[in-house]
Amino acid sequence: MQEKRRHARQPLHLAAAFEDPAGARVEAACGDLSLGGAFLETPTPAPFGSRVVVLLRLPGLEGESRIEAVVRWTKHDGMGVQFGMMGARETHALLTALGGAG
Repeated sequence: MQEKRRHARQPLHLAAAFEDPAGARVEAACGDLSLGGAFLETPTPAPFGSRVVVLLRLPGLEGESRIEAVVRWTKHDGMGVQFGMMGARETHALLTALGGAG
């Protein structure tokens, strides 16, 4: 199967959560992360194609960052999400977390 990601994912374990399509908060863990998306480890993934909000604590930012995303695939222990548009602060903080910005 050909890799379709634009941004390479890096193993990076962070506490995370997401808001499901109904707006309920679901606790999760971030198993890997890139500028374009993440794998969220959860026993209750949102359905394929769902719009969710990923909640992450990123370096240099107070509180949780809210990143809109779409569920691109699911499996029994989690889901892969593709991030939507992010602000400059979130983008910089995400790059810092990935080791690509100082």
